[in-house]
Amino acid sequence: MGLIEQTVETTTRRELLSSAGGVSLGALALASLLEKDAVAAGAEPKLTSENGRLPGLPHHEPKVKRVIWLMQSGAPSHTDLFDHKPILAERRGEEIPESIHKSQKLSTMTQGKSKPCLGPRAPFRQHGECGRWITDFMPHTASIVDDICMIHTMKTEAVNHAPAMTFLLTGAEQPGRPSAGAWTAYGLGSDNENMPTYCVLTSRDREGSCGQLFYDFYWSSGFLPSKFQGVKFRQGGSPVLYLDDPDGLTRETRRTLLDGLARLNQHKFDQVGDPEIQTRIAQYEMAYRMQKAMPEAVDLASEPKHVLDMYGPQVSTPGSYASNCLMACRLAERGVKFIQLMHSGWDQHSNLPTQLEQQCVDTDQPSAALVKDLAQRGLLEDTLVIWGGEFGRTPFGQGDINNQKTHGRDHHPYCYSIWMAGGGVKQGIAYGETDEYGYNVVKDQVHVHDFQATLMHLLGIDHTRHTFKFQGRHFRLTDVHGEVVDGVLA
Repeated sequence: MGLIEQTVETTTRRELLSSAGGVSLGALALASLLEKDAVAAGAEPKLTSENGRLPGLPHHEPKVKRVIWLMQSGAPSHTDLFDHKPILAERRGEEIPESIHKSQKLSTMTQGKSKPCLGPRAPFRQHGECGRWITDFMPHTASIVDDICMIHTMKTEAVNHAPAMTFLLTGAEQPGRPSAGAWTAYGLGSDNENMPTYCVLTSRDREGSCGQLFYDFYWSSGFLPSKFQGVKFRQGGSPVLYLDDPDGLTRETRRTLLDGLARLNQHKFDQVGDPEIQTRIAQYEMAYRMQKAMPEAVDLASEPKHVLDMYGPQVSTPGSYASNCLMACRLAERGVKFIQLMHSGWDQHSNLPTQLEQQCVDTDQPSAALVKDLAQRGLLEDTLVIWGGEFGRTPFGQGDINNQKTHGRDHHPYCYSIWMAGGGVKQGIAYGETDEYGYNVVKDQVHVHDFQATLMHLLGIDHTRHTFKFQGRHFRLTDVHGEVVDGVLA
């Protein structure tokens, strides 16, 4: 009698899965695969290509193979960093005219209250051949302005962090929809069977003074099969849980256990036909292969000193933003298709004077280094790098703006700035215009759904055709909205 048969005689199936130790690669690397999703309302289409790509995809020639999204949670202030508005400093303390703010909805913290103009924390200067205005707090980003596409006219619908982040990443303010990374993995499959298709790395401000919570639904597969959700890396220790075999379990024993589990799962699939069972089998196998591929991928010490120096002094601190940026580059190099960095610390309602510069110190150099590093590895031309938050911050001050320690800015959904670099986007341009106060869009608005449509387009996906039937309706990332922003495309 073989090992698996002996075990089955004395152990329930549930107990077997628990006792298999590393086989449970569990909750994280296997993406909650033991839970059945409600896919009965619309069965997963057959995946026919070698890499799991949906039939008919890509819809057109893609401009990029992969995405690295540097999500700046908490909302960086566009008028402090990228959108140069001299009038805010010239009229400091004066009320922004009602004709500008139009009593539009804001958070309850400043709704109906005074709106005094507040200039930037640091001077702006022009940089590069394009002459882009950038804050002095971001000298490294200033060094790559000729390589980036700046969008000044992003607009969202939500006025609070979690709904706005959910909206940006999933297309809806309420949790439950698949994230952009999940939609990408579902449509385009994997470029490396030994690595996850979709990875998530998190970090926060060093002082922990203005960080937002990160919820699992920011990288969820929603109603898509669970194998498409993001694999979240840990900030310390082994980046992926259960990567190492537990004491007493050899790789040969693990192989035997997996083969036995595959037979059990296949038998169950033959009985009930639940596609999540096949997902389970495939993900167990992927996890087994990851055990050999992942340790090398996450070994930042193997990088030469000049590369480590490029990312700055925090690069050797596990879980730091700098470390995650270098990790993202290495994951991209190894075929991971969608890499989502989540960095919190920009929620500066009352500590703008003390924390804005610190956030720039922590994120400026690594972000620019990532773009440069991708370029020197020959990856930038087919990688899309995105930098930005869920909304902007008000051009007016919140609190006593004469108190040099405790004032800030409120949430601002009506316009904000992000930048992109890499394949398929124009270099050295600033797209769209805001009014003289940086309060509203006056030319070339880019709604969140438009941005999502453009992201999908660059990956070779027509966002109107990339759908999944759930509860009798065909869903997509952009809901029923969104237009590709042709003006940013190269």
